[in-house]
Amino acid sequence: MTRVKICGVTTAEDARLAAELGAFAIGMVFWARSPRHVSVAAACEIVAALPPGVEAVGVFVDEAPAEVRRIVHEVGLAGVQLHGSEDPAEYAIESRTLIKAVPLRGAEDAATAVKLPASVVALLDAHDPVNRGGTGRTVDWTLAARVATQRPVVLSGGLAAANVAAAIRLVRPYAVDVSSGVEHAPGRKDPVKLRAFFAAVRAS
Repeated sequence: MTRVKICGVTTAEDARLAAELGAFAIGMVFWARSPRHVSVAAACEIVAALPPGVEAVGVFVDEAPAEVRRIVHEVGLAGVQLHGSEDPAEYAIESRTLIKAVPLRGAEDAATAVKLPASVVALLDAHDPVNRGGTGRTVDWTLAARVATQRPVVLSGGLAAANVAAAIRLVRPYAVDVSSGVEHAPGRKDPVKLRAFFAAVRAS
């Protein structure tokens, strides 16, 4: 099965369910302007609820590298996901996965994703300079598929149970990342939508 990351998690309950259904990672947003923002204290509770083998990833937007490192160590994050204009080289932390979101608007963005260092995971998402993710808008899957032939990618942007199987068949991503497509409100996951999403991934 294609790997699944559930992003925008704000409660331990949602994290546990995502893990039970087969998520390899959950994402927590530390950007204060996001409707899915979590505090460090809440993030610590979520991480404590995760079973072994499920990675906790922190999502940041143009946060200072020192502050990101502080949160990584305080919360116990396994990975960092960058959604701003950051230089990934400034955020490398030993033994932590580093993910860089690339807004896929055209060929130039595709080239940017391809050129990311091999040590950085490329996440392809819809362009939104205001919300920086969780918009429910899809990317150009044909363009994403071209990137995926040249490096492993995480496909994000507008995925839901109704379209994720088709996206996987076309793009062949290393993993898929979903947030708004499995919610009943920003930051609150819908158990029915979550189960449907995982069923669709398994059927792809």
